[in-house]
Amino acid sequence: MDVTVVRVVDPASAKEAFSSPKAGTKLVAVQFRLRNTGTAVYDDSPSNGARLVDSEGQQFTASITTDTTAGPGFPGSVTITPGDTALGYITFAIPTASQVAKIQFTLDSGFAPSTGQWTVS
Repeated sequence: MDVTVVRVVDPASAKEAFSSPKAGTKLVAVQFRLRNTGTAVYDDSPSNGARLVDSEGQQFTASITTDTTAGPGFPGSVTITPGDTALGYITFAIPTASQVAKIQFTLDSGFAPSTGQWTVS
């Protein structure tokens, strides 16, 4: 699998009013492209392996909110056949004052031996 961070939207707006962040928090939407360059079908939940790290080193897991006005999120589970690509947002709820520093992604719901990391500037 090739994983690419395409875009970071900070702050992102919830698509539905009932999904708005709690007071003192904001939503950050990260668009990932997952390309299956292997020979086996990839079947996983991308949000399980995604982490956001702020400038203080705090790590945040994906929020239940998946759809923002930035674009559609991944469904709960994705199946990508060899040669195919999936594109979607994973949303994080973080403190309003936090600044995004890094995005991390680990395949196999976060249990693969290697983690990709992207610096956000």
